[in-house]
Amino acid sequence: MVNDSMSSPNMAANHSLFDTSLPPLPDYELTLQSDMLLFISDFWLNLIAPIIVYWTMSMMFHLVDTLDLFPQYRLHTPEEITKRNHVSRYEVLRDVIIQHIIQVLGGAVLSLTEPPEMTGKDEYNVAVWATRLRLSQRILPGLLSLVGLNATAISKNMATSHPILAGALAGGYYPFLTTDAHVPSFAPWELMFAKFIYWVAIPAVQLFIGVAFLDTWQYFLHRLMHMNKWMYTTFHSRHHRLYVPYAYGALYNHPFEGFLLDTLGAAIAFKIAGMTLRQGMFFFCFSSMKTVDDHCGYAFPWDPLQAITSNNAAYHDIHHQTWGIKTNFSQPWFTFWDGLLGTKYEGKRTDRLADKKREQEKAAARAK
Repeated sequence: MVNDSMSSPNMAANHSLFDTSLPPLPDYELTLQSDMLLFISDFWLNLIAPIIVYWTMSMMFHLVDTLDLFPQYRLHTPEEITKRNHVSRYEVLRDVIIQHIIQVLGGAVLSLTEPPEMTGKDEYNVAVWATRLRLSQRILPGLLSLVGLNATAISKNMATSHPILAGALAGGYYPFLTTDAHVPSFAPWELMFAKFIYWVAIPAVQLFIGVAFLDTWQYFLHRLMHMNKWMYTTFHSRHHRLYVPYAYGALYNHPFEGFLLDTLGAAIAFKIAGMTLRQGMFFFCFSSMKTVDDHCGYAFPWDPLQAITSNNAAYHDIHHQTWGIKTNFSQPWFTFWDGLLGTKYEGKRTDRLADKKREQEKAAARAK
């Protein structure tokens, strides 16, 4: 008698609705991911790409500096770079190269701790997210009932005109969606949304986590190095020999500070965010671009890196001045921590010789 009831049409329908109606997950076979470029492995590309980006951008800004192409956007005059900085360009170049060696060694260790990058599971992962979307639809009838709506009745009325919407309102019930072999399949919107989650939303969240952690790490360590006299004198004061920053001096640091603040901070951010090596390469390259841009010495109105965040060259330049050195600790991305903890510089710029020189030139022109 029990067996007969279990095989009744109604029970079979319920079983189909809540269990077997789920589309099956596709099979997959993992293979080792091929390198992005034919002439270099991903391992080495991951190590040298941020350095290539750093020096490419730096040389572009150096060319602009040397040829004095956009004097109207300079934060300081060329004379200030020579007179106010307490370190030669050779010393800056030497220490930046040391920093890049540390960066390569740290990156190599980081890469070796990662499992081999595999491919072949993307379609399966998308299907997993589509299944989660299908299962999440089962709460819709209950939610609609809370506001006095009958999901079943609404679904039946819409079944002919809007079958996909009707299926969603019914709790993710799409009996008409099958393959040629009569196997349940996903609705087009489920696959599209699942692909968006897998290919766009998750990487975006991972990037946000990486950026948020790196900003937090650098803000508090950077601030500590200013508040602790021994740490400032021993390590961080070296970076502040550049009162007038320029692009390739962005990573001019004491080697220990460079490792702690930049290399280790970025590595932990990469791990916490759960990035792949290719995502990490993008993250490290983007971070290198941002730190070069923050030290470039120009306030360009068309620079996208300076437009997406208020933490830009003009903002960080204040921190390099004697009157702003105890403010604007945030780097490299956003000014969140400065704003929250009251360390954002709110006064007017002072001691800006470039502005004074332009005002003198304007006054001289008017006098003529």
